[in-house]
Amino acid sequence: MQEIEKIIEKANYCLNCKLKPCSEKGCPLNNNIPEFIKYIKEENYIEAYKVLSKTTVLPGICGRICPHQKQCQGSCVRGIKNNPVSIGELEAFVYDKVKEKGYHLIDCVDHINKSKIKNKKVAVIGGGPCGLTAAAFLAKNGIKVTIYERYAYLGGLLMYGIPEFRLSKQIIKTTINDILNLGIEVKYNKELGNNLSLQQLQDEYDAIFLAFGSNVSIKMGVEGENLNGVYGGNELLEYNMHPNYNGKIVAVIGGGNVAMDCARTIKRLGAKEVIIIYRRAREQMPAEDKEIEDAIKEGVTFLYQNNIVKILGKKRVEQLELIKTKLIKKEGETRLIPINIENSNYKINMDYVVMALGSKPQDFIKTLGLNLNKWGNIEINEDYQTSKKNIYAGGDLAGIKGTVAWASYSGREAAKKIVEKIKE
Repeated sequence: MQEIEKIIEKANYCLNCKLKPCSEKGCPLNNNIPEFIKYIKEENYIEAYKVLSKTTVLPGICGRICPHQKQCQGSCVRGIKNNPVSIGELEAFVYDKVKEKGYHLIDCVDHINKSKIKNKKVAVIGGGPCGLTAAAFLAKNGIKVTIYERYAYLGGLLMYGIPEFRLSKQIIKTTINDILNLGIEVKYNKELGNNLSLQQLQDEYDAIFLAFGSNVSIKMGVEGENLNGVYGGNELLEYNMHPNYNGKIVAVIGGGNVAMDCARTIKRLGAKEVIIIYRRAREQMPAEDKEIEDAIKEGVTFLYQNNIVKILGKKRVEQLELIKTKLIKKEGETRLIPINIENSNYKINMDYVVMALGSKPQDFIKTLGLNLNKWGNIEINEDYQTSKKNIYAGGDLAGIKGTVAWASYSGREAAKKIVEKIKE
């Protein structure tokens, strides 16, 4: 009862703004935040969940892991002079309460179009947040959906990219089951470019949606990157094949949530010291403030305004040569640019280096016959269509911003475009 009283107090803190900057400016999914919070005030959690279900199928996940301060809560009117409304916490609470009551996504009958689009089938390649959301909104419109997943489980980066201490695997599994219960079929251990061909799918389906992500770690291009002991952060999280960190010093290069997740995971696995090296100041770090604070509390060290010159060692990592940076304002740039300070080089001892600087798609996408943009992502138009008829793409594979909410948004919007095209 005490928990509910605290939640109601946090809900009552919301001003129910008519202009809804939290929804329209802050939330990638444009969830109707004041509306679902209004129902929390009335302790009508099912109606709150129904409001959320109009725009998202991941409330239990986004409520926990979204960068709220940079999204919805960062646009909250309350946050101008005081603390913002605890939107993420309220969203997660609604999800948890309806699960306790045994209420499911399919029970939101008002938002599921029961009139079938006869004999129309769509294949979704990839079962991460983008693919799952697309599949759900396609199924809501009566389309027969099959997800092709390269692993023996769904969830993508939700399952392998986010540590258990940040997001419970049980919440992910419950969310996925809710989505599949909309009538979605899944074919596991099917990988495009391996045992699955695009041509085969084109012959069988009315449309194909590519959502298999972009999870190959980007390298810096510095000397020594190929030494033993240098890892990609995305791959470490995905495959969970960590070396023995006991008594070792580990550098994590980067300033996003992947860097924080790697650093915190490695620290928990027994590393003597974990150092996050970032070439800008803390204020420019893309990671959520809470994730940075949690990393600091857990003993992770931060080296701001430092850049890697080279990784040193004979066969394996032994040292890092770093150089200090200063931040300058360049014309036409909104973000301060780091430049190296001449003659400020120094060396530190190191056992392992983890690159967490972003990601790119796997090389095999070059063989799909689809146009790619200059960054190597699949090129799409405003309708999420690729250069091939009836093939669509979304998420970070298509260069969409790399958060779960943005991936989910692109899946939902692509689903709308596919439905529109199929109906023609």
